[in-house]
Amino acid sequence: MNKFLQEFHDRGYFYQCTDDSSLSKNLDKHQIKAYIGFDCTAESLHVGSLLQIMCLRLLQKHGHQPIVLLGGGTTRIGDPSGKDKTRQMLDEKIIEKNIKNIEKILKVFLHSDDKNISPIFVNNYNWLKNLNYISFLRDIGKHFTINKMLSFDSVKLRLEREQSLSYMEFNYMILQAYDFLELNKKYNCVLQIGGSDQWGNIVNGVDLIKRYSSNETFGLTTPLITLASGAKMGKTESGAIWLDKNLLAPYDYWQFWRNVDDRDLFKFLKMFTDIPVKEIDKRKNDNINDLKILLANKTTSMLYGDEEAKKSFNQAKKIFSDNSSDEGLPILKVDKNEVKNKNLSDLILAVKLENSKSEIKRLIKSSGIKINNSKVTEDLHFLKIDLENKNFFKLSIGKKKHFKIEIN
Repeated sequence: MNKFLQEFHDRGYFYQCTDDSSLSKNLDKHQIKAYIGFDCTAESLHVGSLLQIMCLRLLQKHGHQPIVLLGGGTTRIGDPSGKDKTRQMLDEKIIEKNIKNIEKILKVFLHSDDKNISPIFVNNYNWLKNLNYISFLRDIGKHFTINKMLSFDSVKLRLEREQSLSYMEFNYMILQAYDFLELNKKYNCVLQIGGSDQWGNIVNGVDLIKRYSSNETFGLTTPLITLASGAKMGKTESGAIWLDKNLLAPYDYWQFWRNVDDRDLFKFLKMFTDIPVKEIDKRKNDNINDLKILLANKTTSMLYGDEEAKKSFNQAKKIFSDNSSDEGLPILKVDKNEVKNKNLSDLILAVKLENSKSEIKRLIKSSGIKINNSKVTEDLHFLKIDLENKNFFKLSIGKKKHFKIEIN
């Protein structure tokens, strides 16, 4: 098997391929161009997109050139894959702003110093905005059958659940296939990579190119990643884990990786770092906390740089020691008037650090909550909390959650 495909397998990226044997031979013979598309529905990507970004990095590592397609056109429609309702339409100025920010984020992860593998950024609005509808139906639409389109999960699941699917969304798969055709014609792009929920759309593109020009192209998908807890990758109780320092502080990003479930650790070391797979396999007997710190340091360094990763690590060491100060802690601001007649449990619920009073009381009973490093033995009334003549205090919940609560 080709070295790129082998590492793609070894890192856990592989889910499906239209023809892995033929793709492997093609990769051995040529430097190829491959693309991944990103819809621009938010001002930033989050950790849920990181696997696709790592695939682009892997392409570069093995001497191939990635094409990053930013969906300025398709974002105006919305991909129905995995959705149970029509996506909210965005203002065109917002979409353009999102495109610029997402491109900036991707440039952090991808290498641009070698022109042979430097990423090519394209916006599909450039070729979709001026399509002639009649010509498009005659030249492209004739290659698609309603029978096959109805068989894809993105359509079938919505119809089975009797949920509305607009004609606009129904066309999304044709436009994505057309994107692949355009990239094949303009850049000789021969491979599209995407999540497993994109399989139908990718296969459509491969088939369209074959019917339109007889060119051989390929589709490759990655598994959809969920945490061992069952939660969706990139989403937490406190919100999305954004890949943007303006939306998420480096320390919070570091903490996300430091606190991964033990069951996810080795999978994530392979998927989300550049550490060689053989080296990761050799460390299976290492201290698990040391390996979590390694994961946090490597992932944070990739996005924010070595210095911020080091600062986050040192900050965590300081915070987690019982005699630590409140310096560098994540700050949560509380309105004094809203909590002055309430208990500590009400305050914790107000800032959304726990979801239920029963869980908070269980933590208090097991000495799992501290104020200014002192154990809390009862559900204190807010006015009984000793603020030490300050307008803030340090709140610790368990071993991993430490916050500076500011009272305004």
